[in-house]
Amino acid sequence: MEKLGKYIRPYVGYIILTMVIKLFGAVLELFIPYFMEIILDDVVPSGSKGLIFLFGGLMLICAGGCLACNIGANRMSAVSSGKITRKLRYDLFEKLERLSAGQMDRLTVPSAESRLTSDTYNVNQLLARIQRLGIRAPILLLGGVFMMLTMDPVLALVLVALLPLIGIIVYIVTKKSVPLYKDEQTVLDKVVRVLQENITGVRVIKALSKTEYEKERFNKVNDELTAIDQKAGMITAVTNPSSSLVLNLGLTLVVLIGAFRVNAGVSKSGVIIAFLQYFVMILNAMLGITRIFVMWSKGEASAHRVADVLALPEDLVPEKHDEKAHEENTVPPHIEFRHVSFSYTGVGHNLEDLSFTLGRGESLGILGETGAGKSTVLNLLMRFYDVDSGEVLIDGINVKCYSHDELREKFGVAFQNDFVMEGTIADNIRFFRDISDEGIKEAAENAQAAEFIKNREKGMMSAVAVRGNNLSGGQKQRLLISRALAGSPEILILDDSSSALDYRTDAELRKALKRGYSKTTSITVAQRISSIRGCTKILVLQDGKTIGLGTHDELMRDCEEYRIIAQTQMGTDE
Repeated sequence: MEKLGKYIRPYVGYIILTMVIKLFGAVLELFIPYFMEIILDDVVPSGSKGLIFLFGGLMLICAGGCLACNIGANRMSAVSSGKITRKLRYDLFEKLERLSAGQMDRLTVPSAESRLTSDTYNVNQLLARIQRLGIRAPILLLGGVFMMLTMDPVLALVLVALLPLIGIIVYIVTKKSVPLYKDEQTVLDKVVRVLQENITGVRVIKALSKTEYEKERFNKVNDELTAIDQKAGMITAVTNPSSSLVLNLGLTLVVLIGAFRVNAGVSKSGVIIAFLQYFVMILNAMLGITRIFVMWSKGEASAHRVADVLALPEDLVPEKHDEKAHEENTVPPHIEFRHVSFSYTGVGHNLEDLSFTLGRGESLGILGETGAGKSTVLNLLMRFYDVDSGEVLIDGINVKCYSHDELREKFGVAFQNDFVMEGTIADNIRFFRDISDEGIKEAAENAQAAEFIKNREKGMMSAVAVRGNNLSGGQKQRLLISRALAGSPEILILDDSSSALDYRTDAELRKALKRGYSKTTSITVAQRISSIRGCTKILVLQDGKTIGLGTHDELMRDCEEYRIIAQTQMGTDE
């Protein structure tokens, strides 16, 4: 919890006030049995009705004050814990947004989701529980013991002698439960992952009749989560019954010893009744303390998981640019890869010794089988990952020397597996950027999306469902290309983003791009040669290595693999 101290610190005064109110309420509650004992042992025998009403009124005032203090403090604890959790959740979300692709790969999306939801919820519950019970329970426990000692030290020592035994039980349970709750949150990540995969792929699952298989797969991780939750629950469940058993045994001894002491005239019956009331307080206080420890087990495990993400160092930090190196080449290529090698896992290269240059306004088509490294080229260009060796340069400057915002502003991107958000068509194209309605309209026309947009009842203001479920594959791709074009990018990247388009629409798209974005440098990843045939350069990759680089005609002459693909797709020997 010390790692989250900066979030608690601004509310320390408010939390202290909450606990002071709780303290005052607990003290008032402690006086109720005391006044009752006075009434039974002193006032009733005297026969004074006035004193009965006086001490009875004091009991009502204490009860009312205790109720008001508890309600007010509980509301205050909800406010402070809510504000702390809101700030924590916001910073965690912001941190997740800033993580590099490599860091997110190691963290995993399901883990990020569970830390942002269930873990922050556990922290919220811990903060609220500590404020509600952290002062009240110990005060009732210690105060109850103190009041009993003032009334009858002999009887009080019977219960006091049992408290260390309860402390040992709580310590053992807490020590064993904390690791289990950490494991539980890790297993919860698996549940979230399986659930996420099922929701995303629900259509494929139904189409391939794999519903029962997915049920079994979910049931497996769900059983794993249930087993570890039951194990943790069985351990923590020992606390309350054990504490109650010990205290009840102590109460039995108190009643027995008290009966002998009353019979011997060294104690009073009112004291025994007051002891019963204090016993209930002490029992509830002990149960409250055990609930704190149970919640602490969950909250501490979750707090560590949240803090681990917040403590991740900033990755891919911009480096200082060497001005002299830039001056040596007065007209550098717009994009250049110099002997670039890269591996996602550090075992084998996903790209090996890749080199090419691209002038401003030129176009590059990238072709290759699945896993050849096509998307990796784009990831390195946009610095989602850093190269293992070599350099990636834009305008003669290493991409490592650009700030993240400066680098991202250069690109307009339509990824292979991109997303469409719920909203309107215009919202999806604009995507929270300062782009005029005319700019959106022009981008949609160039992306060949204007036709299907016009056919919708509300045009640009037509609703788009979550993940674009009310759009066809081709409509979704044209919408994404419109988004990429709307910002008038310096570099346009189309990562297999026209695969769902028919040949006529694909051809019209390429014509529109040449006509309207002739000064934009473009990189197109495609499986169709027809989509990249007109590019200035075509890069052919195989297992992360360059097997061909040149124009269509050059590759048809010099690259056998390219020629075979062309003959297969186009039925020509050109």
